[in-house]
Amino acid sequence: MPPVSVPMITNDAVIFGMLAVILGGVMWTSSREDGGWKKFYNYVPALLLCYLLPSLLNTLGVIDGTTSKLYPVARDYLLPTSLVLLCVAIDFKAIVRLGPKAIIMFLTGTVGVMIGALVAFEAMRVIHPETVAGDTWRGMTTVAGAWIGGGANQAAMREVFNVDATMFGQFVAVDVLVGSLWMAFLLFLASRSAAFDRWTGADLTALNRLKDSIEKYQAQHARIPTLTDIMMILAIGFGATGLAHFMAQLLVGWIATLPAEWRLQDYSLTSMFFWIVVIATTIGLLLSFTKARTYEGAGASRLGTVMLYVLVATIGMQMDLSALLDRPWLFLLGLIWIAVHGGLMILMAKLIRAPLFMMAVGSQANIGAAASAPVVASAFHPALAPVGVLLAVLGYALGTYGAYITGISLRALAGG
Repeated sequence: MPPVSVPMITNDAVIFGMLAVILGGVMWTSSREDGGWKKFYNYVPALLLCYLLPSLLNTLGVIDGTTSKLYPVARDYLLPTSLVLLCVAIDFKAIVRLGPKAIIMFLTGTVGVMIGALVAFEAMRVIHPETVAGDTWRGMTTVAGAWIGGGANQAAMREVFNVDATMFGQFVAVDVLVGSLWMAFLLFLASRSAAFDRWTGADLTALNRLKDSIEKYQAQHARIPTLTDIMMILAIGFGATGLAHFMAQLLVGWIATLPAEWRLQDYSLTSMFFWIVVIATTIGLLLSFTKARTYEGAGASRLGTVMLYVLVATIGMQMDLSALLDRPWLFLLGLIWIAVHGGLMILMAKLIRAPLFMMAVGSQANIGAAASAPVVASAFHPALAPVGVLLAVLGYALGTYGAYITGISLRALAGG
């Protein structure tokens, strides 16, 4: 048994300080108006660096992102607070006017995950048959659950298809690493959205109208924030998050008393995180119709974006590139799988002339769910983060069904 490596730094306070320095350094260098940094950031998006640099700390053994408690804190507290503050400024009617293309792209992503699993399985039969021998198909069902829905759907597939602990761990690594690389690619692509949209011939009218309405509102109500403004913004954000946790706990407790044969867990309705995200987003959207929206002029969405960037760093610090060494052929399977998904997304975007924003967010709402879909959406504009959440919630509902159909199909291919 190989020795367990001990990271150089295990204190979360120190790790958080390092992440803060990384985020500050990236923001400072990306704000330079001339010189080498400006040329560098013409090719490498700042948000991508905020994601990748923490992953290097994890890969090199400086920290261990999987044992740190920073990500759960960022996910459960900063993410919902960020969603509330970003939603406060949203023009909900403009989101509705985005039309059906966002849904079409999301569903294409779901189908892409399902078809990609079958293509990758058959491709590895030719490239390296040992990789898909035996019960490998069972492990693939957990990735399908994660990539269509989220963690709850992944856990459901583990139980449904009786995936043993070792195989489950191997495919969690595939899920995390391949999913992380895909997110990095989408963040990189976001900086080149203009070229992609010209190629697809996308109609950006509705999307630009949404961004313009937010920016116009910000300009009309902009002011230098006072201490009271900042405290009120934090009160709104964290207060709504506290309320979301409280209501989610009540809902999950009540749902647990309902008949088991209703199988509400198939819709992720027994997941605390699911309800926290849904309730926080709903509260933020409701607040956008009240006077709370005026706090956007004092920087509500900026504070929300700060929290989102912290989340990005904590997501990045969980990626370990050295995991490729454990069972490398599984990662090739994952790369083929995600390539099929991505190829179908690009093809559909071209066919229906969808903007890159809808392709990228529709994809990440599947692959990364509610924890990272708003990150990709905010790479285009902070005001667009709620769109990612709304699509990701749909993924939770479809995740178990899509993954189950995928599992049945894989079992047939494997002859099981």
